Formats: sequence, C-alpha cells, structure tokens
Amino acid sequence: MSADLHQIWVYLSASPLAGLTLTLVAYQIGLWVFERLGRRPLFNPVLIAVVLLAAVLTLTGVDYRTYFDGAQFVHFLLGPATVALAVPLHNQFEQVRRSAVALLVALLVGSAASALSAVALVWAFGGSLVTLLSIAPKSVTSPIAMGVSEQIGGLPSLTAVFVIITGIIAGTFGSWVLNLVRVKDWRARGFGMGVAAHGIGTARALQVNEVAGAFAGLGMGLNGLATALLLPTLYHLFWG
Repeated sequence: MSADLHQIWVYLSASPLAGLTLTLVAYQIGLWVFERLGRRPLFNPVLIAVVLLAAVLTLTGVDYRTYFDGAQFVHFLLGPATVALAVPLHNQFEQVRRSAVALLVALLVGSAASALSAVALVWAFGGSLVTLLSIAPKSVTSPIAMGVSEQIGGLPSLTAVFVIITGIIAGTFGSWVLNLVRVKDWRARGFGMGVAAHGIGTARALQVNEVAGAFAGLGMGLNGLATALLLPTLYHLFWG
C-alpha cells in the first residue's frame, strides 16, 4: 500500500497543479493561524507559508524548479496585484499631493538608508563583494531587485532570498518599531513600510489601515524606481 501511495505522490508532485495547490493551502493555513492568534505581526501568514512550503519540499524531496512550475501561476498574479494598488492610492490622491515634498525627502533618505545599512552590515561581518552587491537592493520588490543585482554584479538568486527575508522581517516587526519611535501618522507609517518592506510590508499596511496601505503602495513603487536608477549609477561611478 505504501508503494502505491508513493507512486501516486510521485505522479502528483510532477503536476504543475501540485505546486499551485500546495502554495494556496500553505498560505490559507498561515492566514488561519494569523487570524486565530489575534492578527499578531509575529504570526505573519507569509512567514508561516514559507516555513510550511520549505518543510514539505524538504521532506518530500521535490526540487524547487518542479514546485515553481505550478507556483508560477501565483507569481504571475503579482503583476495585476501591484497594478491594483493604484486604486487605494487614487482614493488618497489629495493627501499624497499635499505631502509630496515630505514624501520625496523620506524616499531619498529611506532608499539610501536601506541600501547603505545592508551594505555596511555585510562589510562589517567580512562578507564578499558579491554578497555586498547582492544585498544592496534588498528593500525593493523581487523583479526590480534581481534586475538591479544583475546590473551591478550581484547574484540575482541570492538577492531574491534577501528580498524575501527583508519583507518578512519588516512586515513582522515594522509595526512594533514604528510604535516604539512613536510614529502615529498613517501616511508616514504606510510609506515607511512600503519603502522598507516592498510588497509584504504593503500587504501588512493594507491589513491595518486604508491610508497606510495607499501610501505603502506608493512607497514601494517609488523606492523601486529610485533604486533601479540610483544603484547602478552609483556602482558604475565608484566601481565601473
């Protein structure tokens, strides 16, 4: 009987639908835990889903490429989901217009701080130049970060790992840090989460407050643009 079950699993695991189903089930479990435990940031559904997926793939011996053949359908939806962030942003357009100067300053400072703090940390621990270049664009969404990493000599695959880790950590602890430093304005809280934690931080901001979600989407988009323009320019200026 166990041999039959093994053969069935081998057949199912090779199907693209297996990766898609596994992804959706893992996230639903994470979301259920998140809701049942009072929506505490520590129990971020993305974090729980990642841990569950990693455990299942490791235990079953399914390689990542096979899994992603199905999970890419969810990955495809990242594009429409990102575009959909324009809806809450449109609803808060007047607030965005009134805060334009402050947002520009916050963007430049936040974008620079995200990259420089990561680079300084790797340098302090004796990391290689490739690692340093791979972690620099960690605070922007994966497609942009990987493209920037490739341009400046980093490893896109390593950058993707840094991006996910950054999003999970900032999405989990970002609210606590903002409370600790007494940032209460929803515009500032949302924009900070978007700049520091890209899509995961934006999703967290949308769960908490509509204004914060709108400004988080704006921060994510502008930080991606700023990083894509500035990091390659600075790299070629100093190392090119």
